[in-house]
Amino acid sequence: MKINERDFFKYPFDKDEINGLLEGKSASEMFNFKSPSFNKLGIEQDKLNNNDLINLMLKEPRLIHRPVVRIGEKVYFGANKAILEKLIT
Repeated sequence: MKINERDFFKYPFDKDEINGLLEGKSASEMFNFKSPSFNKLGIEQDKLNNNDLINLMLKEPRLIHRPVVRIGEKVYFGANKAILEKLIT
C-alpha cells in the first residue's frame, strides 16, 4: 500500500482541497472543536456554519481534526490508531 504524508502546517490545505476532502459532508466532521486553538477563540460552536468552519480551518490548521486519512475514495478525520489498523489490514 502506498502512503503519502503531508504536513499541512507547512503545506496548508486550500479551500478546494478541504471541500474535496469533505465530499459534501458537513465541515463539522473535519473540524476539531476540542482543540485549544478553538477554545481560545471563544466562539460558540452552534453559531458557526460550514463556511465559517472552513474559513477557520484555512486560517488555523490546528482546527483540523487530525489525522486526515484517505483510503481509496473514503476520507477519515481524527481516526485513532485502532481504527486505522482495522482500515489498512
